[in-house]
Amino acid sequence: MMEGNKAKKPSKKRNRAVMRSVILSLLVLAIGYTIYNSVTADDVEVLKAGDKAPDFALQDMEGNSHKLSDYEGEGVFLNFWGTWCAPCVKEMPAMDRQYKEFEEQGVQVLAVNIAQSEFEVQSFVDRFDLSFPVVIDKSKSVMTAYNIRPLPTTILVNPEGEIERIVTGEMTEQDIEGFMEEIRP
Repeated sequence: MMEGNKAKKPSKKRNRAVMRSVILSLLVLAIGYTIYNSVTADDVEVLKAGDKAPDFALQDMEGNSHKLSDYEGEGVFLNFWGTWCAPCVKEMPAMDRQYKEFEEQGVQVLAVNIAQSEFEVQSFVDRFDLSFPVVIDKSKSVMTAYNIRPLPTTILVNPEGEIERIVTGEMTEQDIEGFMEEIRP
């Protein structure tokens, strides 16, 4: 019986050593990722009001291409969002109501989803019966170009194609109405 207990002790030590190695490896990876993120985040120029809005082309849920420069002469309410983002979900119905009010006045809404599946995004669009174009930034290239953190973030682009304002966080319907008024031609 003593021999059985002796055989288990080295196994426990080995298991503990393996677990410690795994935990240490994960910590090293996490620290490395954090350092990499900090270094590369500085490579992206931070946009500000007055800058020319970077052009891009993305497809909507029907396969139509939307190029930002095609909307020159109109105000563009460029909203970056995700279906998992609670503030994004809360502000979408208000954005849709205001879009219906301002669309005829030259204000366009482009909702840029960050790299989710077409199924997830289409289900979301259907659930809220959204009337404005919803595009998916599959490669996150537009998110990177605009240096988007956190979600939601809305970039207000004036009719000249310049950034009028950058809004981070959830907006009320009154905020949305005021911002659309701000970029109306």
